[in-house]
Amino acid sequence: MEDVIPLLEIEDLSVEVEERQVLFSVNLAIGAGETHVLLGPNGSGKTTLLNTIMGLPAYRVTSGRILFGGTDITPMPIDERAKLGIGMAFQRPPAVRGVKLRQLIHVAGDGGGMEERLSGLVRNLDLDRLMDRDVNMGFSGGETKRSEMAQLLAQAPAITLFDEPESGVDLDNIAVVGEAMNALLKPGTVAERKGAGLIVTHTGHILEYVNADVGHVLLNGKLACQGNPLDLLEEIGRSGYQKCVECALCDQ
Repeated sequence: MEDVIPLLEIEDLSVEVEERQVLFSVNLAIGAGETHVLLGPNGSGKTTLLNTIMGLPAYRVTSGRILFGGTDITPMPIDERAKLGIGMAFQRPPAVRGVKLRQLIHVAGDGGGMEERLSGLVRNLDLDRLMDRDVNMGFSGGETKRSEMAQLLAQAPAITLFDEPESGVDLDNIAVVGEAMNALLKPGTVAERKGAGLIVTHTGHILEYVNADVGHVLLNGKLACQGNPLDLLEEIGRSGYQKCVECALCDQ
């Protein structure tokens, strides 16, 4: 039986930001249809990992590589990675003056057959009154997250990186965001799913709305342990990250 190539594979990845080493020899593999969760305290390097996978220029890979479908994408710019099928939901999406939300969703969906899809996205995410406004200009936290979900649903990436999707969102909107995330990830058995995901969360609250297969804990720029996401959250809730620190020390 042939080995299955992971959709996303990170090999011995070390990353520097503003001449400071943030990630150290990170290894992670996500298969097609899998959803992984990345837990860890603030400042542990979670967002740095997502931004590096997406290819933001401020994040410099000092060693290791990132493979997508078996292809080394480490030197690729953001636009090429997006075209390959990598999408990202930012913790604080920027406002874009002069670009209407309707226009951006069309671009994200590459224009093809978007009118029919657009009506469904607008209805499901309650975006009708925002479509002809500049992207995220004056939007509430919930509106900003819903607008970003619409862009991602239009793009339909093979894998989506979610940075703190519950951040700045009230309970009503987090349920809508969770539903949109599930539409991207196609919950059910792995064989039935079409999209993969990597979710960064500090609180774990989003896991009340989204199913995940594997959880990882990142501490001080290193992956400390992995397991069932809900079990990890329960243990962290009881003992903080101390148990994960002990696991990391045992692995050294």
